Amino acid sequence: MPDRISSLAPLRHPVFRAVWTASFVSNLGSLIQNVGAAWLMTAISSSVDMVALVQASLALPIMLFSLPSGAIADNFGRRKVMLVAQGFMLVVSVLLAVSAYLGMLTPWLLLAFTFLLGCGNALNNPSWQAAVGDMVPRSDIPGAVTLNSMNYNLCRSVGPALGGIIVAAAGAVTAFAINAASYVALIVVLSRWRPAATADRLPRESMGTAMAAGLRYLAMSPNIRRVQFRAAVFGFATIASVALLPLIARDLLQGDALLYGLLFGAFGMGAVGGALSSARLRNLFSNENCVRLGFLGFVICLATAAISSSPWLTGAALMLGGASWVVTLSLFNITLQLSTPRWVVGRVLSLYQTATFGGMALGSWVWGLIAEERGSDNALLWASGVALLGVLMGLRWFAMPDQRELNLDPLGRWREPSLALDLKPRSGPIRITVEYIIRPEDTRDFLDAMAERRRIRRRDGARHWALFRDVENPELWTEMYNVPTWVDYVRLAQRVTFADDAVGEKIRRLHKGAGPPRAHRLIERTTARSDFDVPPKELINP
Repeated sequence: MPDRISSLAPLRHPVFRAVWTASFVSNLGSLIQNVGAAWLMTAISSSVDMVALVQASLALPIMLFSLPSGAIADNFGRRKVMLVAQGFMLVVSVLLAVSAYLGMLTPWLLLAFTFLLGCGNALNNPSWQAAVGDMVPRSDIPGAVTLNSMNYNLCRSVGPALGGIIVAAAGAVTAFAINAASYVALIVVLSRWRPAATADRLPRESMGTAMAAGLRYLAMSPNIRRVQFRAAVFGFATIASVALLPLIARDLLQGDALLYGLLFGAFGMGAVGGALSSARLRNLFSNENCVRLGFLGFVICLATAAISSSPWLTGAALMLGGASWVVTLSLFNITLQLSTPRWVVGRVLSLYQTATFGGMALGSWVWGLIAEERGSDNALLWASGVALLGVLMGLRWFAMPDQRELNLDPLGRWREPSLALDLKPRSGPIRITVEYIIRPEDTRDFLDAMAERRRIRRRDGARHWALFRDVENPELWTEMYNVPTWVDYVRLAQRVTFADDAVGEKIRRLHKGAGPPRAHRLIERTTARSDFDVPPKELINP
């Protein structure tokens, strides 16, 4: 019972509850639309790989555009970004419904519309996921992430079956029209939400700088890289169950649109069960064992779907796959949310989406090609083999990090120094040096701590980091690094979190000088006359 209470706790927050409810309506409409698009493709195209490309066209934009969307999420109001994305998808959905009604849809035009809807999702998703931390306190983030997964998969448990009924009874046009109407509730809720404003006096990062910062943070965070890689493999292997589901229903089980919807619903029902048990599983098993169970569940799901001729058995296998899907993906998401500070969480989550949906887009294409050449049953067996490889990957190099409670709030201890020069935000380059007095017997511990300090500095934006030892006074060590401008230095200093300061505290204990480590902040100048552009303040204000 405690696990269930903690999972449902985020619903106590009115904003999260309202957005969650409106998202349910929107997700339901999207799934009905997906059924209509996938089944319509089987009617207007005889190509098996074109059917699989419907899923690829939804996933590919998320792979391509998630990083810019993550930068936008971290640098602009997330509520505004979500409103723009939802409005864009509303317009595209209306155009899709009108085109279908007029009989204008061709296979490639249908893919174009689904691609545009995927672009809307690519813009929306990083802001939506990062905004979870704006709607609920940090302690409720795991429950909120799980509830969001449950939301989508509750829809998945009924939406595809409902979509199958709608398509069979009223055609794909009705499914597209319902999806267009489903965006209205979420747009209204987001319009009324007024998130707390953050006090940030620094200028907004440019898109290029913001994206580079996100990539740098990923490159300098080994635990996050492991999560990203496992997510990519998971997406690549498991998407076969969804991308080939119309072919499973039509070719392996000799069914129609209704059976397709029911099978999709079975997948969703399993996912709801996985969401309800997710917290308990995380308490019972390590992160790595939970991920292995997720991959193993799909090994069984895909292999059973490949050899089964019974809708009941296939449905049961898909329920297992749905449970494995939500447990694993929500664990990936929770791990990243709790391992990333707020200033970069949108970009980290966008890169996670790039990895996951990139794997899904590639998998949809690959499994579609294999199904075209060798049949959907063989494609499912090959995908099952890749899922088995995912189980084995965690044995050594790609094991999931165990969850730790890190305080990633900004430390807030740094204060901008009193400057004698009249620096502007773009003045630079800036070089920082910090001097330490370290006893010879503490050298090994100091070097170990500085190796972690180097990673943190470079991750947060420092360049050309180096450590020097004085040849005349071996106890004197100097840390040195550069930043392009003064505002970049201020931004780097403000990014230090309480968790990062544990390394700083260790270094300060090892320092044996009379006072704290001595820092110097230098601006690079040449002998050119133009370098006299930063005069002393007393010359400006005599």
